[in-house]
Amino acid sequence: MKLSVIVPAYNLENYIEACLRSALEQRVTAPFEVIVCDDASTDNTAEIIGSLEKTFPHLKAIIKNDNGGLAKNMKTLLNEARGEYIAYLDGDDLALPGKLQTQIDYLDSHPDCQMVFHESDMFDSDTDASIRLYSQSFYNWSYIPEHSDITHLIRYGTYMQASSVMFRRHDFLTQTVAENCQIILDYPFYVLNAGFLNARIDFIPKVLGRYRIHSNSFGAQTQRSAVRREQSLADICLSCELAAQFDVEDAVIKAGIAHHQFAAALYFLFKNNSEKFRFWIRESAKQGVFFDHRHRMAFEHCNEPDYVKNTLRAQETS
Repeated sequence: MKLSVIVPAYNLENYIEACLRSALEQRVTAPFEVIVCDDASTDNTAEIIGSLEKTFPHLKAIIKNDNGGLAKNMKTLLNEARGEYIAYLDGDDLALPGKLQTQIDYLDSHPDCQMVFHESDMFDSDTDASIRLYSQSFYNWSYIPEHSDITHLIRYGTYMQASSVMFRRHDFLTQTVAENCQIILDYPFYVLNAGFLNARIDFIPKVLGRYRIHSNSFGAQTQRSAVRREQSLADICLSCELAAQFDVEDAVIKAGIAHHQFAAALYFLFKNNSEKFRFWIRESAKQGVFFDHRHRMAFEHCNEPDYVKNTLRAQETS
C-alpha cells in the first residue's frame, strides 16, 4: 500500500461526504486507502460514511459506539494505516484534484525529504469565497526556509495547514498522538512526527487543498472563547516541550514558548482584556527571549495597552 489517508470524524454530517469524496475520487497511480473513524457521532455522519463505503472499495470505515475523543480516534486511525506514506485530512476540509499524486511524486523523487506540505485555500463555508492562502500569508512565513524542520515548527507555529501534510511511515506512529493535549492535536502530531523522522520538511506552493472556515470550526470556537484560547496555549507550549526528547536545544524551545505566549497576549489585547494581556506578555518575557521588536515593545509598554494596540496597528499599515 503506497498511501493511507486518515480522516477523524465527529458530528460532521454537513461536510464529511464532500471531504471523503475529495480524497476517494483522486486519480492515483499506486494503491491507496482512505480510513475514516467516526467517534460515535450523534448526527448522521456514520450513516453517510456507511453509504460511501458501499461505493468505494478503498474506503475503510470504523464506526465507534462510544465517544473516546480525538486522541483515541487518531490512535485508532494510525493503528489501521498500512501505507508507506501517511496523509491527514480533517473531516471538514477538501483535497483538490491532484493533491495525493503530487505529494506522492514529491516524496518518491526527494528521498531526503520526510514531510511535505502544500498551499491551502482558506474559504468561507457559507459563501465558498476564498479568504486567503494559508501558508504564504501566514504572519511568520518570511521566517520559513525552503527546507524547514522541527526547530521551525517550534519557533514559528502552524505554518503548515493540518490537512496539507504527507509524511513517510515510521515505527513510532501511535506515539505521535499527544494525549495530554486537550484541544490541539495537529500541532503536536506534526512536531512529534518531525522529531521521530528527523524530518526535512518541504513546501509545494501549488494550492492542493481547501481549509473550511465555519462557525463550529476549531479556529472559530477558539476565537470566541478565552478559556479555549488559554487551553490551546497550554497544549501548544506542551508541544514545544515534547521536542526536548529529540535533542532540540532548550533555547529553541524557550523561544517557541515565548512566541506562542506573545501571540496569546495579543489575542487578549485585541479582545480588550488588559489583565490577560499583561499576564501573558509578562509570562512570555520570563523565557528570556523576545520573538521580535513588537514583542519587546509590547512587554516594555504592557501597562499601556492602548499604546501597544495603536503602535501595532500603525506598524501593520506602514
